[in-house]
Amino acid sequence: MPVTVPRPASAPEVPAVGTVEGDDPLDRAVWRLRCRGCWDDAAALLEPHAVRHAPSALRRAALLVERCVFTATGWAEAEDALRGAEALAGDDDERGGAACERGHLAYAATVLGVRDRADEARSALGRAAALLAPAAAGRPLLDFRRGLMAEHVADSPDSARAAYRRAHAGATAHGDHLLLSFTWRHLAGLALRDGELTEARHGFAESLRIREELGFLIGTAPALAALADAAPEADADRLRAEAARLFRLMGGVPTWLADHLSTAGTAT
Repeated sequence: MPVTVPRPASAPEVPAVGTVEGDDPLDRAVWRLRCRGCWDDAAALLEPHAVRHAPSALRRAALLVERCVFTATGWAEAEDALRGAEALAGDDDERGGAACERGHLAYAATVLGVRDRADEARSALGRAAALLAPAAAGRPLLDFRRGLMAEHVADSPDSARAAYRRAHAGATAHGDHLLLSFTWRHLAGLALRDGELTEARHGFAESLRIREELGFLIGTAPALAALADAAPEADADRLRAEAARLFRLMGGVPTWLADHLSTAGTAT
């Protein structure tokens, strides 16, 4: 089935959104906590299941890896959770998912300046690519993370764009709305880098819309700040002010947004 890639005038249709993680009470509770940046509490809900159940162990590890990405803390806990998920993995999808999370953790440590683990990130993501089938549910997320490596570690925007577009198409096919918010945003960032303001504004606006509809509060301030970078000056001031308000509300998370907001504030 053909899938539309991001262009200013042709956003792919996104079905009505519900909870991202599923519809049972545990899924809903984990999702609500995750949306508010309460990763420890969300992981604690999964801990009893993660002892013997590989998908729960991987899901718990992913939460703790995400906490590292947003807060630059909790590295040891994420490593422990990943080792547990790797030990329980029983098929290629589970092993590939665990390798994808390990690659993302190593990527985060590299770009956040904690420790250079770029080689480990490449190796883990390459292992995930070998394990996950092209149509696997985890493949779009892997493509997105390989795009992050291409953009922010290898400084190869063309390779990053191709990976983001594969991830965007896969996320659309699988109905992964949260991942779509990330692919829209990063494709828009590359468009902005190329001076394509209309395309950039469209992508950033789509990312923000999806996050607001999902209630993904922890990711809303970055989406607002990104849209501000491509908006006319009058709108940009309002968007940055709202981003700063949410950033303070979330306790200064994501930590990496602080410099961006400070620089933007100085510029205006």
